[in-house]
Amino acid sequence: MERLSARLLSWASLIDEKTLAQAHTTARMPFIHPHLALMPDAHLGKGATVGSVIPTLGAIIPAAVGVDIGCGMIAVRTQFAKSDLEGRDLAELREQIERAIPLSAGRYNRKVVATAESRIAELEELAEKNGFDPATCAGNWRLQLGTLGSGNHFIEVSVDELDRVWLFLHSGSRGVGNKIAGHHIAVAQKLAKRWWIDLPDPDLAYLVEGTEEFTRYIRELRWAQHFALLNREEMMDRVVRQVSEFLGTGVDEQERINCHHNFTESEKHYGKQVWVSRKGAIQADAGRPGLIPGSMGTASYVVEGLGDPQSLNSSPHGAGREYSRSAARRTFTHEQLREAMTGIEFRDTDAFIDEIPQAYKPIDRVMADAASLVSIRHTLRQLVNVKGD
Repeated sequence: MERLSARLLSWASLIDEKTLAQAHTTARMPFIHPHLALMPDAHLGKGATVGSVIPTLGAIIPAAVGVDIGCGMIAVRTQFAKSDLEGRDLAELREQIERAIPLSAGRYNRKVVATAESRIAELEELAEKNGFDPATCAGNWRLQLGTLGSGNHFIEVSVDELDRVWLFLHSGSRGVGNKIAGHHIAVAQKLAKRWWIDLPDPDLAYLVEGTEEFTRYIRELRWAQHFALLNREEMMDRVVRQVSEFLGTGVDEQERINCHHNFTESEKHYGKQVWVSRKGAIQADAGRPGLIPGSMGTASYVVEGLGDPQSLNSSPHGAGREYSRSAARRTFTHEQLREAMTGIEFRDTDAFIDEIPQAYKPIDRVMADAASLVSIRHTLRQLVNVKGD
């Protein structure tokens, strides 16, 4: 860990100057307490750095939570071993998963399936309790539950160091969460203009605790966080079902872990109750299980938090980009992607060039930087990769 200023601590050994400058700017906001913690996977983001932990007194910066509210990971350890998959057509399993779960931006379920009904009812009840109608943000939000999206979201079948099969996926609150985030970022920016608040970046506009705007944001934020959690649960149930059908026997879940990495919670740190916004970071209290994925084609990790107080009990959420999507497309080729995915069943298309492992920080370097934040329980190697283009 390196102290870069009184209000900025960094665990990142690989970081560019623009990302550092952005982190310094956010750390200078007057309500940061006690300091911003920059994770090993930190990279440039909207307003605030992706891979940062931002504790605030009496205010929240909506853009510092991230536009995909509640985005995170879920993993299930099954009773199966790698040998149970050997000799089988893994392309068939990939295609079964792709048929069961709508992939890519703007693609949703055609109807509400039976497994989603109780989860949608739970979200309807929560919305009504909070005086919030999600349909004002996305009229088809019910059809979004159980869908993956695109970008770095994925579904994987992996094996650990003991060759036990894990099911692993990454997604968030989909279009409805994005609309909620965008609305409140705009509200914060309008308030800054109304009150002549001079901001170093418009995306650092904030909402003040105790105001109507802040209260509404928290209610809708928590709804979106819960939507994201249930979205992952719904998709994982479908993956479990497809694996069961593929192998001809039911999945016995040995363990299930579900964790956010774009979220805000009220927590006590350094003697004060603060709002902790983890934008691309997971909660890593001592003993808390967590999930840190690598990039497409690389290792992922099941971890346990070490409760490092200086990190505000946090850890990285993944590898972190080194190349923007456009830069990756200019730099890398389809052949390089195929080489990186050797031995892994995936949909072989140039749509995923911007997700090539070389576009990200080396995950082993990120995990080495995070050694004081988490301990590694399991290292996962991909056998099947599913993504939306």
